Amino acid sequence: MSTQMWIRQIHRWLSMAFTLAVIANIVAMTMQVEAVWIGFLALVPLIPLLATGLYLFALPYRGRSNA
Repeated sequence: MSTQMWIRQIHRWLSMAFTLAVIANIVAMTMQVEAVWIGFLALVPLIPLLATGLYLFALPYRGRSNA
């Protein structure tokens, strides 16, 4: 599997983890749980999600010779 395919797969799994973290945050807020760490839980997958997303965004602009 090529590097691009690995990064796409990682990006997909990170997006699912981020979605679950946001849902957990919403549930905690509706239950009025005072746990700040639940709010920061979404940042864990968000930072690598940003990095992989920027890489995938830049791929078409790199040109065909490097892809």
